[in-house]
This record gives sequence, C-alpha cells and structure tokens, in this order.
Amino acid sequence: MFEGKVEKSRTELTRNGDQFEGFISGLKVGDHYGFRMDGPWQPEMGHLFDVSKLLLDPYAQKLDGPFVYQAALTRRGVDTASLVPKAMVCEAMPDLPMHPIVPPQFIYELGVKSFTKQHPAVPPQKRGTIGALAEPEVLAHLKTLGVDTVELLPINPWIDERHLSALGLHNAWGYNSLNFCAVDPKLCPGGLHELRDTIAALHAAGLQVVLDMVFNHSGESDQFGPTLSFRGLDNASYYAQSHGQLYNDTGCGNTLALNQQPMLDLVLHSLRLFVLKCGVDGFRFDLAPVMGRGPTGFDKSAPLLQAIEADPVLNSRIMIAEPWDVGLGGYQLGQFPQRWLEWNDKYRDDVRRFWRGDRGAANNLATRIAGSSDIFSTRKPSNSVNFIAAHDGFTLRDLVTYSVKDNESNGEGNRDGNASEVTWLGGDVRALLATLFFSRGTIMLTAGDEFGRTQKGNNNAYAQDNETTWLNWAEKDNALCEFTSTLAKLRKDYAWCFADAFLDESKTFWFGSDGQSLDWSNPEVKYLGLLVENEDKRFCIIIDPSQAAPIIPLKSTPNKNWNLAFTSGNANLVSLWLEQQI
Repeated sequence: MFEGKVEKSRTELTRNGDQFEGFISGLKVGDHYGFRMDGPWQPEMGHLFDVSKLLLDPYAQKLDGPFVYQAALTRRGVDTASLVPKAMVCEAMPDLPMHPIVPPQFIYELGVKSFTKQHPAVPPQKRGTIGALAEPEVLAHLKTLGVDTVELLPINPWIDERHLSALGLHNAWGYNSLNFCAVDPKLCPGGLHELRDTIAALHAAGLQVVLDMVFNHSGESDQFGPTLSFRGLDNASYYAQSHGQLYNDTGCGNTLALNQQPMLDLVLHSLRLFVLKCGVDGFRFDLAPVMGRGPTGFDKSAPLLQAIEADPVLNSRIMIAEPWDVGLGGYQLGQFPQRWLEWNDKYRDDVRRFWRGDRGAANNLATRIAGSSDIFSTRKPSNSVNFIAAHDGFTLRDLVTYSVKDNESNGEGNRDGNASEVTWLGGDVRALLATLFFSRGTIMLTAGDEFGRTQKGNNNAYAQDNETTWLNWAEKDNALCEFTSTLAKLRKDYAWCFADAFLDESKTFWFGSDGQSLDWSNPEVKYLGLLVENEDKRFCIIIDPSQAAPIIPLKSTPNKNWNLAFTSGNANLVSLWLEQQI
C-alpha cells in the first residue's frame, strides 16, 4: 500500500494454482496500491520478472495519475515506485440498464482532447476532457450535424512512445494503452463516473457511444520498452511470442496473446465493465485481426471472437472491426462475424481514385456506392463502414490540398505515415461528402472534416498533441458544416433511396450522359447515372465529374416529373433526383 508516493506496507500474496490471492484488512476507498512480482529472469522462456518494478493491476478501475515515460522504467533492477501511477481502491458501481441499440447510420469519430480543447463554449477547466462532451453547445453541434453514434478514440490510460520525449512531443491519439479497465486521468479526471455521466447526457440527446479499444498491443512496446504491468506480471502469458521473441503483428513492438485465457478473460471483463457500469453502446477494435490470431493465423471462430458473440451482455452491442494488421495474412476485410461492422478502406480508396480521374475507376465506384456486395454479399451494406478520411491519414480538406505528406514535425524525417495515400489535388470536398452520404452502407466522418479542418499535410499526426490536431473552432467553415448537415438530413428524409439492401438488378439501371446503358468495358467512363425503382417510386443518383449533363437524360413515367432534390454544386457534380407526381 502507498501513502502518496511512499510505500507504506507490503503484503505477500499466496499462490493458489495460477492465481495469487490474499486478504488485506482495513482497506478503504481511495487507498493506493501496486503489485511487485518476484520470479525467474529467463528471457529465452519469456520470463521477465523484476521485483524492483511496481506494476499496475490490469483490472484497476482508477489511477492516481497518468503514465509518463522515463528511461528508468526500462532498466532491470531500478525501483520504479516513485515513477509510475498507482491503482486506487474504488467503490462498487451499480449496473446500469442496458441501453437499446439502434443500428448506426452516421458515426462521428472524435478524439476527446482534440475535439474539445479549443471549443469556445466549453468552460476552460473542462476543455480536453470527456465531461466537455456533455456541454450543451457540443451536443447541439452533434445533433445539428445529424450524427447518431459518437466513436471516441482510445480513452484508456496510455503512455507516450519512448522516442517522443526527446522530441518534445506527446501522443495525441491514445493508441498505446496500458490498462483496459480504467480511463486516462488526463482525459477523464472524474474517472468512470465522469464517463458514465457523459454517456448519460449523450444518450439523453439521442446519441450512442462507441469506444475505440486497443486490444492488439500495449504501451510496454518491444524488448527495450518499459516494464509497467503485463510484462512484469506474466510476460509469457500476456504476450504472443516464441522462445522469448515477441511477435510484432501490430508494428508497435508486441502483440497481446488474445488466444490465451489470461488476456481473453481481461478483455471480456473490460468490455462488460464499460457496458454495465458506464452505459457504453459498443466498441471499435484497433487492428482487429489480432483478436482472431492463433498458431495458424487469423480465424473468425477464434476463442475471443466466439466469446464476445456468446456473451449475453456483449452480443447485442455494436461491434466494429478495423480489419487489418501488419502481420502475415493480416488483411481480413469482410471476414469478421456476421453482424460486425468493418472499416472499408476499399471504399475510401476507390472513391478517391474515381474523383482523381483514374482510368477504369468508375466500375469500382459503382460497386462501392451500391454497398460493396463484392465484400459483404452474404451480409448487408450496413456492415461496410464507409469513410473517405479517418483520424489516421490526410484530413478530408488536406487530401484535396496536398499531393504528398508533410510529417517533418513528427521528428522521423518524414519517413512515417502512408507515402502512397490516394489524394485528389485541387479536388472538391463537397463532391466527396455527397458521394459518401449517397452510398449504401454505414457512414463515418471524422470530427472537423465537416468544417474543413487541416493538419497542414501531416497524415500521421499521432504525435501532435497541439494545434495540429486540436480543432480550430474559430475558423470553422460554417457553409461546409451546413452542407454536411443537409446531406445527413436528406439521407434521413429519403431513407428509401439508401435502404440497407443490395440493389436488385431487375430494378436497377446504370446509364451514361446520353441516357443509354453504361459500357463497363470502357475505361474512360466518367459519368455514372444510377436509376433505381422502389415499388411505385423511382430515384436517380448522378455522379458527373465531367459536368457533361446538366439535366437528367431520362424520360419520366406518365403524370410524373424528375425533380432535383439535391446537388453538390452549381455544376451538378453529385445529385439526387426524385420522380414525383405532377
């Protein structure tokens, strides 16, 4: 036990099989504690026990401060009690009623600090915290925009990558977790209670909440990283490895052993805790193929994925996979459990390539706006999370402003980030947004893209906890924001045009600017017209970067006219036409 940073008492636990247990009398809420683990130092066997290291309880629900990287945390035999946060004894939180889930239509991805740090309507003491999301003007923005589901970038406690300190930089995204049952004290100083209360406010506003969880690696990094929790408690059980060599299917130095019981149990406990104690509606999983990795590679019937689907609390919650990692066979788009949503990077790239003017890109764009049946044919279009920009990569504004990345401020010689990211220099953000909202599937937009945020060409701004990633509300493009809100409302008002079903070929007609059937073998196709019949109603979507046809080239049925419901610009770049009674 600790009083401040001073170790006050030490109690030896008794081993009972694979568990250590004991009873400490007189504990009270707010007491501080940590673990020390004594055992063999046998790196070739995966054993890295070091009794000098104070270790965080993986099941801790509150920390007395954030993690701060220091080189001493990596050195064997150096006591770290004064250098690491302590776990705190917490009062029991009652279970909340299960919030009813509505399938997401419009997901809004946001980093808590970047979204609220410079928001003028948030009280200064709340800026950068989860509690700021419950402020009236923040909720009003989300509601006006038409969002129904908010997806929060990681909020679990994390640590900066070891090279950032020397550069004077800090992790802005949080994808370097060290605990899965608590919230980071910087983002959420009120702990799980603050998260619970904020989610209640979001629910009251009609919004669902999804947490981005990093169950693929931990902030303990590679063999040269710090010993903070899992590594010191049981490195051989918590991390995937062979003969002491860590697997690195994540590109972050280690891979969590999610096919082994200790980590599987912890993940399930974490997910259930956030649902039952805080009211979370679902989860997005970073580098999700790790969740299905075993000795023979990825398996969508892996123990953890099966356990989530069998769990009575979790099997009704929203589940979203980022369906790739960097390991062998790591690209698994379309391979997750039947009900799961998946980030569709093919949608992102095919939309960008079409608008950039790539030859032959029209075919792929048609497949994407129709719901990506080539990937989700046995499921639904809503399984595809369609996006054009996300937290990683160029912002929506930057992808039409920069042709190459500018990541010099990250201190890695501009070597980091995707050097082959598809861009559309001089392009039209409105055309991209209209394409997104007129596509079948689940929409995802990253916070600030609706009003033209920029990162000045940085397409890997994870290390920019500063004005690069903090949204500049003072320079918000209100016209673009209103344009995005209009698209969201249009999609709701004419939901029958974007039904969660793949197109029936017998009621679908793809046409060119002359009104005739498209020649899909022609790589020069630029104009896409889509006519769909829905019982007694018909609608058309026209995508026309060439501006070849300012009006719809189709005949109306008797007693009906084609009326323009929406266009993305004066030149009829992306438009929705409805056939209506005269």
